[in-house]
Amino acid sequence: MNSSEQIKPTPLDGIRYFDPAPDYVLTGRDGRVDIAWQDRPPIPLLEEDYLALETVGAPDYDMVGRGLYAALRHNPDCAFAVDYAKLLKDAYPHIVSELGGQIIMLDAKEVDTPYLDRKINFLKIMALFEPENAGLPLEIARTFSDKGTRISTLHQAVSSWYSAEKFLKKTLELNPDDWHALYEYGEALYVLGRYEQAAEVWSGALRMFQPSERARVEARIAGILAGKLPLVPPLDYLTALSIAVEEQHVGRNDEAAAIIEDVLSDPVFAEQFPMNEIYYLLGTCYQEIGLMAEAAEAFKRS
Repeated sequence: MNSSEQIKPTPLDGIRYFDPAPDYVLTGRDGRVDIAWQDRPPIPLLEEDYLALETVGAPDYDMVGRGLYAALRHNPDCAFAVDYAKLLKDAYPHIVSELGGQIIMLDAKEVDTPYLDRKINFLKIMALFEPENAGLPLEIARTFSDKGTRISTLHQAVSSWYSAEKFLKKTLELNPDDWHALYEYGEALYVLGRYEQAAEVWSGALRMFQPSERARVEARIAGILAGKLPLVPPLDYLTALSIAVEEQHVGRNDEAAAIIEDVLSDPVFAEQFPMNEIYYLLGTCYQEIGLMAEAAEAFKRS
């Protein structure tokens, strides 16, 4: 494992780090866990467990498990995340099982926006457990793409779509022949305004698509080659719409409506990225400024 001499642990709310004595051994599960901690990173502990060390001296099996899991849930990209995940996998199979159950629960129902970040973190932890599983970065990418087009999280569209691109690239490194990932990678590149690169990715994968999908992808490629493109990169429009959402929230409905009208006036974007929520928001803006006929028409399209 990594040595803590060069890397400092990531500060996390509610977590304090403990450097055990060189002879500290993590034991548990009726002797089935017996792990010497020498040359391992500092142990993340919940604040209350850290304070309890004044009485017990060194953390027990349950304290360490709670701390490792909490640290990864807070930030699966934290320093020593790979080490912490390996410890959980080796010593805490019940926590790994619980995590899998949490993901299944989130997948089994319509996930509200606040839970998207939780789902992403859970999936990132699973990817630490199974670094060769190409399905995990693909699902992370899909969740970021979802987040990048929801009206409630459009203010995070830039970071979400760049993250989606990153995890789609990771997926294809693990499984270059995943045609779903190839299509979605091209879509992410398209959203970012890298049209020629998107066409190249799609063209190279045409043989993998099902006939119905192939026809749709060929039409997208033809549109790129013919210059039938949004006037600005779709990500710029999504960013503009996030500003419209903010304007509407503070009562500037006329400004919000003007931004939305400007975005929707681009027929290519409006056709390729149908967002019913935006028409509903536009209808709400029209209603607030007294344009009732326009509001009714917008609501009809939502």
